[in-house]
Amino acid sequence: MIFHNHEDTFGVEGESCHGLCCLRLEDVGVTVGEAQLLHDVSFHLHCGEITALIGPNGAGKSTLFKTILGQLPHSGTIQFHRADGKAQRPVIGYVPQSPAFDRGDPVSVLDFFAAAVERWPVFLPIPPKIRARAEQCLARTHAQGLLDKRLGTLSGGELQRFLMALALEPLPHILILDEPLSGVDVEGEKQLLDMLDELRRTYDLSILLSTHDFATLEGYADKVLLLKTTLLREGSPAEVLESREFRDVFRLDLGRGAR
Repeated sequence: MIFHNHEDTFGVEGESCHGLCCLRLEDVGVTVGEAQLLHDVSFHLHCGEITALIGPNGAGKSTLFKTILGQLPHSGTIQFHRADGKAQRPVIGYVPQSPAFDRGDPVSVLDFFAAAVERWPVFLPIPPKIRARAEQCLARTHAQGLLDKRLGTLSGGELQRFLMALALEPLPHILILDEPLSGVDVEGEKQLLDMLDELRRTYDLSILLSTHDFATLEGYADKVLLLKTTLLREGSPAEVLESREFRDVFRLDLGRGAR
């Protein structure tokens, strides 16, 4: 469910992005059998920024995530470098969309944390040191109050905060979120977006998330990527939402005149 990546699919290049902490994709393509799922995808993700990935169903958003995570072979290059020029492959935290689990299962948040992070058997008593680590981890997303709740009783927003806390242990360089606002009510959505803004500032994270909620983009995203097999448009929320490419893909005109 929560994936941390240390894959050799990444190169390290110290002079691109002009000294910034940066994940760089150049001409990335993915082909499975006869199907071309992605082609000529190029963009940069900088640490401390939130980038929103938008596109219609089947546009390749999940394929792009899997490619960055090292789960799919690809053409082109994916490179990461830190601002200090050190050769270090990125750690990536990943939260999938709508993870499946039995809501009738008696497993608590603490049980799940102990099993997922500490590899502790759920049928054994959990030591105080593991509980303390879980509290520290959940505090990053203001979710420490959920520690003794059953997973099946969590709201959509609570579940997302817990899953994000897991994805932040250990702290990654890049956090990828697949539709984090799905199934979250309006109040929970605002709390999640405020929390993402706090996380990127506190930990200098590069956050890449997919969303269909265009109304919130201008409030929190630094950059928007419009994907439909290839990258059709990249820019600020206003630039993308007011673009001709956005209007053509979604048959919507949200701007003051298509650019």
